[in-house]
Amino acid sequence: MLNELDERIVHALAEDARRSFADIGQIVGLSAPAVKRRVDRLRATGAITGFTVRVDPAALGWETEGFIEIYCRRNTSPESIKRGLERYPEVASASTVTGEADAIVQVFASDMRHFERVLERIAGEHFVERTKSVLVLSPLMRRFTSGAPT
Repeated sequence: MLNELDERIVHALAEDARRSFADIGQIVGLSAPAVKRRVDRLRATGAITGFTVRVDPAALGWETEGFIEIYCRRNTSPESIKRGLERYPEVASASTVTGEADAIVQVFASDMRHFERVLERIAGEHFVERTKSVLVLSPLMRRFTSGAPT
């Protein structure tokens, strides 16, 4: 469990992982070396798992976004679902969920036909009984931050 100061550091990094330790220190009221020690500890404990870049999928030509609900055959483990979906570069995220569906998958594709091909391939996986999909018309909000807002 993170304390409030660690949450503020994580939030600052989530907003911009390229921020300097000095900049983060000004935000949270610590020196740059103190921030570095805390970030190193957060990495060592697994609270921070890495640093990455966020890319607009449309900039890569992936202009169609949709969600696929997956309804699995009996006795399908989450690990089997994960293994089945890992090979699809179009899958941005996948989670098991409550409710009728067993999992929900976020997919990015270049166009409607590409999305349809991905949907057909996923529907054909041995563990899938049926699917239900929805397409995103306009993303209203995306948050990439972590921790409590400052």
